[in-house]
Parts: sequence; C-alpha cells; structure tokens
Amino acid sequence: MNFSLFINAFIDLLFPRRCPVCDGIVMPKGRLICPECFTRLSFVKNPFCKKCGKEVLNEEAEYCFDCTKHKRSFEYGLALLNYDKRARKSMSKIKYRNRREYIEFYGQAIAFRYKKMIGRMKAEILVPVPVHPSRKRKRGFNQAELLADCIGTYLSIPVSSGGLLRNKNTMPQKGLNPAARLKNLEEAFVAGKEIKGIESVILVDDIYTTGSTIEACTRVLKKAGVKRVYFLAICIGRGY
Repeated sequence: MNFSLFINAFIDLLFPRRCPVCDGIVMPKGRLICPECFTRLSFVKNPFCKKCGKEVLNEEAEYCFDCTKHKRSFEYGLALLNYDKRARKSMSKIKYRNRREYIEFYGQAIAFRYKKMIGRMKAEILVPVPVHPSRKRKRGFNQAELLADCIGTYLSIPVSSGGLLRNKNTMPQKGLNPAARLKNLEEAFVAGKEIKGIESVILVDDIYTTGSTIEACTRVLKKAGVKRVYFLAICIGRGY
C-alpha cells in the first residue's frame, strides 16, 4: 500500500463515511450512501413543472400551482429530491449537526443525473445562495457553497462565492406565505463584483419551497446585468 492509500485508509478508520439517509456507517466502503438507503430516496420524476421543477400530477399541467400564480424571473430550475420527511431530516442534520459530508453525495447525484440539462443552460458560473456572515460564522459553513463547489468540480463549472452577497439577516422564513417571504428578502441580497460581465448564471441552494429566495436572488442578479438565471437544488416541495 502506498502512503496516500494508507493515509486515506487511516482517515476512513477514524472518521468513517456516514450515510446521508440513515446516518449509519456506509457499507461497502468507498460509497457515499448505503445501497438500500439510495432506493428509499424520493427522486423528482416526470412530469415536473417546466419552470421550477416541482413534480406535477399529470403531463397536461405544464406548470405547478405556485408558478401559475407567481411571476418568476429565472429561466427554470432543477431539483434532485422531493422534500419529504426523509429528505427534511437529512437537510436538518447537514445544517444543525454538521453533517457536511452528506453534501458530496447530493452534489455528485445532481451532477450525474442532470449533466446534459445543466450543459444546455450554458452557464458561465455557479453562484451559491449566500447566508448572512453571522449565520455562517455560527454554523461554520454555507451548505449551498459546499454544494456548488461539489457540482462545479464534477462538471468543471467555476464557482463564484462572491457573486452574490447577503447584507441583511432576515427573520426565519418558516410559516410565512410567498408574498411575505419575498418581502422579507427585499434588499437582503446584493450582487458582488465577480458578477460583472457575466450573462448566464446557475444559482445553487439546498432547498426550494415557495421560490421566494431564488426569485429575490434572480432579481438582484438581473439588475446587475445578468441575462439568464437558472437554479439547482437538492430538495424541492411538490407542485400539487
């Protein structure tokens, strides 16, 4: 065994990979998720909304209920999983129990599943949805930034963590209706210098529910001169 393999084996022994679904040690080693747990995930499948990517009831419904009622400034988006109980638990562990290693599986899965569709977006950069600096200091990381880094590595797309900044620490969004969410996010974001001259961007976030955050970010980017904005997310609510 060469030295690098020995180091990796030693690290794996001390810090074994944990499954993003059951939180148990992943077996067989080398995988990012338990094979059985993989089958338990609720992957977004057709038919889905042509704007936000939420599952819809039938192919005749081109758009979900939210996208028929609310103006969307972004082109369209894609998400990996339906935001069910299992996904909600996994996302909570990433944010509040420092299970940032889960991000690697989700980033890889998004990159592999949507490689062709992401390629058709012809985005110049990935821009993670920022958290307020105080929240990032408390948590120690921004999950959207880690996700963007992972997707960017697999698909060779540059990541601009400074493309969008958060200058206002808004109140929690949970429990607010879409209109209140968007109002809550007004003036919370500002475009960074890295966005200058960029025409096509993919926003990256962990969860898409009402779309208020992505919409607010899109409006800021477009005011800064970006012509096309798309988004990628790990989880998304259902469209019915």
